[in-house]
Amino acid sequence: MNTKNLYNQYKTSLQKIADVKYSSAVLQWDQETYLPPKGNEFRGRQIATLTEIAHQQFTDEKIGTLLNELMSKDDLSDKEKRNVQLSLEDYNKANKFSSSFVRQMSETVNKSFHAWIQARKDNSFTVFEKPLDDLIQLKKQEADLLGYQNHPYNALMNDFDKGLNVAIVDKVFADLQPQLTILLDEIKNKPQVDNSFLHQNFDKDSQWKFGMEILKRMQFDFEAGRQDISEHPFTINFNNADVRVTTRIDENDFGNMAWSCIHEGGHALYEQGLPGEQYGLPLGEYCSLSIHESQSRLWENNVGRALPFWQHNFSLIKTFFSKQLNNISIDQFYKAINKVQPSLIRTEADEITYHFHVMIRYEIEKMLIEGTITTKDIPAYWNEHYKKYLGIIVADDKSGCLQDVHWSHGSFGYFATYSLGSLYAAQLYAAIVKENASIEKEIAEGNNKNLLQWLNKNIYQHGKYYTSEELCFKATGETLNSTHFIRYATKKFAHIYNT
Repeated sequence: MNTKNLYNQYKTSLQKIADVKYSSAVLQWDQETYLPPKGNEFRGRQIATLTEIAHQQFTDEKIGTLLNELMSKDDLSDKEKRNVQLSLEDYNKANKFSSSFVRQMSETVNKSFHAWIQARKDNSFTVFEKPLDDLIQLKKQEADLLGYQNHPYNALMNDFDKGLNVAIVDKVFADLQPQLTILLDEIKNKPQVDNSFLHQNFDKDSQWKFGMEILKRMQFDFEAGRQDISEHPFTINFNNADVRVTTRIDENDFGNMAWSCIHEGGHALYEQGLPGEQYGLPLGEYCSLSIHESQSRLWENNVGRALPFWQHNFSLIKTFFSKQLNNISIDQFYKAINKVQPSLIRTEADEITYHFHVMIRYEIEKMLIEGTITTKDIPAYWNEHYKKYLGIIVADDKSGCLQDVHWSHGSFGYFATYSLGSLYAAQLYAAIVKENASIEKEIAEGNNKNLLQWLNKNIYQHGKYYTSEELCFKATGETLNSTHFIRYATKKFAHIYNT
């Protein structure tokens, strides 16, 4: 069979497998948005069955034979060759797991997720402890099956960002933490900005309408996506023409919903920008979760918490919330949304203290996987280190170790990508400004065209062709350099706090 026919056979096979995977993803989205509570058990079974089917299809020997034959061909295009190479890596990895293990993992995740929901309702980590421990034991098995060098956590981190490991992240945090502490100490000694007006009563329906309008202004395509409510905001896609975001609303905290919309909107724009012709293939997927987070953090912070964005959108807020913001100037608003103050909730944290939230979770995960702490130790460790790093007392489990959904999904190895994403975002944004000195003027006028074009050219269109570091180098001329974030944060907060 000639190369073209072989490649088309490969493409058809992987797209059929993708159909099954995304069908499962639709059920997962429904589970977190509209599923009636009594449907939990059967939904878990349905998702597990589809997950098992997709795994069986992908690990079939015929797929391996096809991939190896294609790898021997010398007349594939660069993109075709890269697709096959990445698929073969995934195939070899998938074959390290039995179908029964894959099903068990899916069923355990389902139980863990619903236990987490109940634990949050009861404000009790005890409800979540056993299901989470069952999941952690499986994640340890997963690390052993995958194989690793130096640390079992490396095997899990590699799932979210190829090549990422404990040594790299430990060094990033070791470099970042003292610099953040210095910035935080400088800010603590300055008069605090007032953000009390953001904690008035903001009607739920008005917040929803405002968030929808912000997403439209960011160019989120509502004909290729939608927004709903969930316990924890997230973005999910089934193809680049069906990308869904969720948010949550607190009527006494304007920022909760607003920043969720902008953050998830950044994720969604990336997904909508991926090449549709590569559906089901690696080059139709995002580069890594570090790069994915760079897109959400870039929109949330470098754009969404910057003055130019609100020079265009502040009048919109006043349209919806004229009573609450009647006597508030844009400068007051800008400073308020960038208030730096240690707090309990990661998703609501400012840009400086945010990274301490991530560091705490990273350390807990690393120790859980290596076995130096157990699940029952999580609340005490969590509370101790929130006091140590941020100087705050954790009042209860819901605002402490139950606040994130990730562990209930089995997403161990994920959290470091949040900080890495912020660092990549600052570096990418610096490159955008360097290339186009008028970009902030354009954003202030409500024109995001050139910003999106830059992101499409340098990030979206490449899919998974490059690793995170390769993509960063291609876009900015250097690999990850946290100096860009420190420079950005120092300049920004010097203006806000007169440091």
